[in-house]
Amino acid sequence: MSLARHVDPDEIIHDLHDLHMNEAGRKHIHTNGGTSHITPYSTRYASKQEISKFKIPHNGAPADAVHQMLKDELDLDGRPNLNLASFVGTYMETHAEQLMFENISKNMSDADEYPAMMQMHARCVSIMAHLWNVQKGEKAIGSATTGSSEAIHLGGLAMKRRWQEKRMAEGKDTSKPNIIMGANAQVALEKFARYFEVEARILPVSEKSNFRLDPELVKENIDENTIGVFVILGSTYTGHYEPVEEISNILDEYQEKTGNDIPIHVDAASGGFVAPFTHAKAGFKWDFSLPRVKSINTSGHKFGLVYAGVGWIIWRDEALLPKHLVFELHYLGGTEESYTLNFSRPGAQIIAQYYNLIHLGFTGYQQIMENCMSNARLLSKSLEATGWYTCVSDIHRPVGEHSFLGTAAKVFSKEDETSADYNPGLPVVAFRFSDEFKKEFPHLRQATISNLLRAKQYIIPNYPLPPNEDKIEILRVVVRESMSFDLLDRLITDICQTTQDLIDNDKSDLSILGKSKDTSAEKQHSSSGVHPGGESQGRGGKRPMSEGVHRTVC
Repeated sequence: MSLARHVDPDEIIHDLHDLHMNEAGRKHIHTNGGTSHITPYSTRYASKQEISKFKIPHNGAPADAVHQMLKDELDLDGRPNLNLASFVGTYMETHAEQLMFENISKNMSDADEYPAMMQMHARCVSIMAHLWNVQKGEKAIGSATTGSSEAIHLGGLAMKRRWQEKRMAEGKDTSKPNIIMGANAQVALEKFARYFEVEARILPVSEKSNFRLDPELVKENIDENTIGVFVILGSTYTGHYEPVEEISNILDEYQEKTGNDIPIHVDAASGGFVAPFTHAKAGFKWDFSLPRVKSINTSGHKFGLVYAGVGWIIWRDEALLPKHLVFELHYLGGTEESYTLNFSRPGAQIIAQYYNLIHLGFTGYQQIMENCMSNARLLSKSLEATGWYTCVSDIHRPVGEHSFLGTAAKVFSKEDETSADYNPGLPVVAFRFSDEFKKEFPHLRQATISNLLRAKQYIIPNYPLPPNEDKIEILRVVVRESMSFDLLDRLITDICQTTQDLIDNDKSDLSILGKSKDTSAEKQHSSSGVHPGGESQGRGGKRPMSEGVHRTVC
């Protein structure tokens, strides 16, 4: 790292550090260059010596000093409630937090030791299976996971194994499995294909398909080697629900013609806890009411309203989970069956999930989700009313209307409106500069809005849409439960003020905003996260975006 050709900051710090410690040694002979331990800041680790970063220290440091130093460093993180980029929940009620803390040491792998926790786990599986319309006579089976990524991998593995078993029984080749997904898929879906040796047929999305999986392209890309189709109930880019029922009908027709039975796995990481509770629902059948939907995953730590660390995978019937994937474990005095990728994993989140389901009930979840949808609509309409922005998401537009209605559109249509009056989707607001704004101010970069809002502590990403539509960049806000009306009012005001400030400033004054980057040693040895050449957020990297789905914000 260098500031200028004649300045080496590392050398300066090293020299000054040695000088400082030599002076301290002369003044504090009895403490060998340290200081007395009166407060955390009076220890040598706080005042004269940094906490070890890359190698374990020979001698430890006082607990209060370490706690204070780490606390101070973590103050540099963003504020979770203002992290509007993430779907992951940042708020839980005090009673739920207390339950989690009381059970934080419980391990989900120790089923025999924690039978009460495992009963709550089984109840959560049952509740979600019924929420997703498991059919009479079916015995749903499922498990908590560390998140939707693990759950997606398990759903994909079950589809691959069922396909292999059927092909082997028929004496057919099993070496070329493929799976279908849209280019808007979250990275976990492509990870499944790459990690478990399945060809990922990533189909381009378009404005015509609402930037989601196109059913017509599904029809053109399925064949006898297709192990299944990943269909997303809630795209992380724009919040659109993918047309599960329409794709199911296409696969029904294909089976009638060819005899090939291709299943659907629904990635309902976010929508699994939104669609069942909103008045809008999904606008079509998407769950176990469709026979072709064999498995569904969701994230308890997203709109399930639990802190990070819990996802769920559920198969509509135990016959759909191949025995090859089930391990019988004899562990710590008990016998259990396991079909997860991870072994040890936190149990407190499962308890918190059950708490939410019982405490909130259907009407509680419904009220929260309707509030989120209402706030997302208000933000969307307010942004479009400025004339500066156009929304790519469309949950604020009347059912069936998917194009910009103009700045004259009413913010509220009627006093008692619900999500059912609008297009279904996630409470996500994806927006961009309007065409008129870009014509009038062609020198203004959309990413600058994100950077300036970050200075106000809001975390709002700016990134391209999926390949084929990546010329369009969007800013995106996820409206979670913790987005109060007061915070929403402040956010709208700050976005408008920030945009006005950009308009009022000269082009040369703004050029420096796109040049900052993290030069820390930690960043150099972890994910790079660089934006070469001052390019927009979400661009750059070692692989072109067309090579796969590897940049979705979750």
